[in-house]
Amino acid sequence: MERRPDVAISLHKVEETAPALVNLYKSAGVSVRKHGLSGRRAAVYLVLDYSGSMKPYYQDGSVQALADRVLGLSANLDDDGTVPLVFFSTDVDAITDIALDNHQGRIDKIVAGLGHMGKTSYHLAMDAVIDHYLDSGSTAPALVVFQTDGGPINKLAAERYVCKAAKLPLFWQFVGFGNTRSTQFDFLRKLDELAVPARRPVDNAGYFHAGQDPRQVSDAELYDQLVREFPVWLAAAQAQGIVR
Repeated sequence: MERRPDVAISLHKVEETAPALVNLYKSAGVSVRKHGLSGRRAAVYLVLDYSGSMKPYYQDGSVQALADRVLGLSANLDDDGTVPLVFFSTDVDAITDIALDNHQGRIDKIVAGLGHMGKTSYHLAMDAVIDHYLDSGSTAPALVVFQTDGGPINKLAAERYVCKAAKLPLFWQFVGFGNTRSTQFDFLRKLDELAVPARRPVDNAGYFHAGQDPRQVSDAELYDQLVREFPVWLAAAQAQGIVR
């Protein structure tokens, strides 16, 4: 079966290695094409909040569902079939991955080996992603899906990292889990709107609120939100020489 040149991994390969993800892969492909990303290659990362308040989202499968959906997106943009995962709370709790051939129940398996669920600190997780990306030697830009259910204990450090990372080919797509009306997410909106060029050379962050039951957000809506700002950033980052 011929592979379509605009997708990183063929439908046939997904059917063989991860049949449960076929519909997610197809749905992600629709959003990728709709937002002008056909044929574009990008490394896809997933950063997961492991703070104490996240416990219900691990228990009800919301986190595993997000990981599966991000893997479906990654298969359209990256040909290695793997998404690097960073778990964070007060510190970085784990740096591992999820892949097409090992995705089922993967989050529970990882979490079973983690310790105490701490507080929420973004900047160390961001640092881990930056290090992983630089060490990987990748020449493709990266889309970092950064999930959290609230603001960090060190807001200044998080802001500083977003601004510092703006010189790198990394786009941070923040995803909020929790009550839409909570003021917990004001900080994420602030990160999304940090001044350009006063604070950073390009707008390298987006924010999307997935609500109190993220599994209720349709695949089509989630994928549209995950890739909506990425092409805008790509164009700006290319114009500035940040993305080659």
